[in-house]
Amino acid sequence: MQDDDIATIMRALGHPVRLHILRILAKQQRGECCCADVTEELPLAQSTVSQHIKVLLDAGLIERKPRGTRNCYIVQHERLAALGSAFSGMVAKLGPAAAKLESEPA
Repeated sequence: MQDDDIATIMRALGHPVRLHILRILAKQQRGECCCADVTEELPLAQSTVSQHIKVLLDAGLIERKPRGTRNCYIVQHERLAALGSAFSGMVAKLGPAAAKLESEPA
């Protein structure tokens, strides 16, 4: 995963509502739910929820599935797993450098 890709995903995850939406989608037993279902669980207008869903879609964290006249959404677990691997690898590489900087006198 490229740095630009990681940054795009991290920006999408940088809002608590979007994290909450991912949790709502992830807990669905059928694996997907519509915007109206998500809106029922949040104290926000449907239009606001739709805007947050669009950011998650654009980052590739969820996928849209047409179901009749509605769009349902499903979490892209593979993309989140790739982010986890890339991020932990990046943090591991930064760890020794950061520790060295902290131990040096100012």
